[in-house]
Amino acid sequence: MPGCMEDKNKSIKTAAIIALAGNAVLALLKIGAGLISKSGALIGDGIDSSSDVLVSVVALFIVRIISKPADDNHPWGHGRAETIATAFLSFLLFFMGAQLILNSATKLISGEVAPMPSGLAIIVSLVSIAGKILLAWSQHYLGKCADSAMIKANAKNMASDVILSVGVLIGLAISTLTGSGLADTIIAALVGAWVIKTAFGIFQEASLELMDGSEGTQSYKIVFEAVNAVKGAERPHRARMRRVAGFWDIDIDIEVDPNLTVLEAHEIATNVELEIKRRLESVFDIIVHVEPLNDDSDEEFGLSENS
Repeated sequence: MPGCMEDKNKSIKTAAIIALAGNAVLALLKIGAGLISKSGALIGDGIDSSSDVLVSVVALFIVRIISKPADDNHPWGHGRAETIATAFLSFLLFFMGAQLILNSATKLISGEVAPMPSGLAIIVSLVSIAGKILLAWSQHYLGKCADSAMIKANAKNMASDVILSVGVLIGLAISTLTGSGLADTIIAALVGAWVIKTAFGIFQEASLELMDGSEGTQSYKIVFEAVNAVKGAERPHRARMRRVAGFWDIDIDIEVDPNLTVLEAHEIATNVELEIKRRLESVFDIIVHVEPLNDDSDEEFGLSENS
């Protein structure tokens, strides 16, 4: 992307610092205003922003881990630490959302009369919406630059926070118009449900990477097209692609004329690797296994062009 930093770790660090500062300010504003105006929904929104602060702190810590070079115990490097952290954060969001729902449900069931929020809560909600829009844009941009699953997940979380803050604002407006704090309590429960929904989405993406999965077969199609563009490379198959902290790790088998020398077959495999890297961004490693043409041995794993 134009204007992106060349260093992935710098992009992640910058995104984390921006999110940390922005969300810390918003969290303090919302929780403080929620306590003063007695708005449960605004306090819940502030708690959600507090979780975003924790996301940023974890991101800063993770940068130090993923920047370490590969070692004897981690020959593929330390990139998966980012994915594990993303999964952990999804659990954290889930429990925060569940707590909001339980607190709101307790008030509704017990018949506790919710106090009327003050006008301060509406003003802070408007500030929160504007702030979250700016933060979501910055995280989306830097997440794309770094191709970071964690920062992209945070960008989605902040984008959903905009809708969440709008919902809080609507609840406050209804409470003001009706003269009752009941709507605020209901919105607080809905805020909790939204946080849980976001947590599930983030966990699904993290678990896909941890399970070495991929979304759809479009990336495989690009790899097969790259192989077919190389002279002498035939019948690409047994392709396996997985993500490691935003980078592709690719294994693929190709078939060549069995009468070629080892050097000639190796040159074809090298050209296949270069062509894949030319067509597919963010490639960590490629292993091209060469087989004789029309080899019909049974192979259990991977995809072929006809899959």
